[in-house]
Amino acid sequence: MRILYAIQGTGNGHLSRATDVIPCLKKHGEVDILVSGSQGDLNLPFPIKYKLSGLSFIFGKSGGVSIWKTLARTNIRKLLRSIKTLPVEEYDLVINDFEPVSAWACYFKNKACISLSHQAAVLSPGLPRPAENDMMGKLILNNYAPSSSQYGFHFSSFRENIFTPVIRREVRAQQITDAGHYTVYLPSYDDERLINFLSEFNDVEWDVFSKHNSRPLKVRNINIQPIDGAKFTTSMASSSGVLCGAGFETPAEALFLGKKLMVIPMKNQYEQHLNAAALQAMKVPVIKNLKPKYQPLISEWLEHGQKIAVNYPDITQKVIDMIVKKHQADTTFDSAETLFI
Repeated sequence: MRILYAIQGTGNGHLSRATDVIPCLKKHGEVDILVSGSQGDLNLPFPIKYKLSGLSFIFGKSGGVSIWKTLARTNIRKLLRSIKTLPVEEYDLVINDFEPVSAWACYFKNKACISLSHQAAVLSPGLPRPAENDMMGKLILNNYAPSSSQYGFHFSSFRENIFTPVIRREVRAQQITDAGHYTVYLPSYDDERLINFLSEFNDVEWDVFSKHNSRPLKVRNINIQPIDGAKFTTSMASSSGVLCGAGFETPAEALFLGKKLMVIPMKNQYEQHLNAAALQAMKVPVIKNLKPKYQPLISEWLEHGQKIAVNYPDITQKVIDMIVKKHQADTTFDSAETLFI
């Protein structure tokens, strides 16, 4: 069996999950990997057959996605050419982790496309929703990477075909300790803003992983260092708590490691606000941004924050086996079963 596994390369979460998904897929046949997007910091330990520009959301430096940078860096002509020329019809099975080029190639060529992603879960009926309804964000999530069948990962197994998170083997193997520091990953804030805000808590050691700095930097009680997957995982496992964006993989790993957690959803990123709503329903504290008015809430969390108990068993191979068995005979986009929209 020839399998195409297409991965969204914006951010690190999709790439992190792929390190565990790919070996599971390889048990079923020959796997070609496609990655599109330009904001990831991690390198997959597998050969990539297709590395495409795709359609990336570009992080800003003040707490959100930069719409203008996203539009400016999007080459529509190149994107359409990639969609047209990608040979999805040559594969027996296409599995897609919120990757737009292969998704739209399958759509236009009437090829079954199986979504296996967090995004496939967040808009499922009955899940927690933020107070503000972002119609544009919802429209983007529903149409960014169309698929014929959907399976999702979320913080809880809210319903059928939504599974608990893929926790990387490196995370599962960590020795969990408490060295007293707090691990920070807020890629949509620049270092200066983080330093100015976090230095107000001068009795706390902050271990900050930055997309905006290529060398380690120590400023008072704040350690700034560039993104490094292994160091970040070790920092989380030995921390007292984790302060991060409301993505999916990092909060899920922090919960798995038994760390108290606080999240700040990115501006202009509806998925993160959906995640924040789900985490808030689990009693994880959420703040909107790094403005001074939220300092008392962070102080409260540092002093009295609670750990949230979760059960995230290793079911990745089981999920992959089920999907391959169920969909290996699917041929067309139209005929494949739609599980949720």
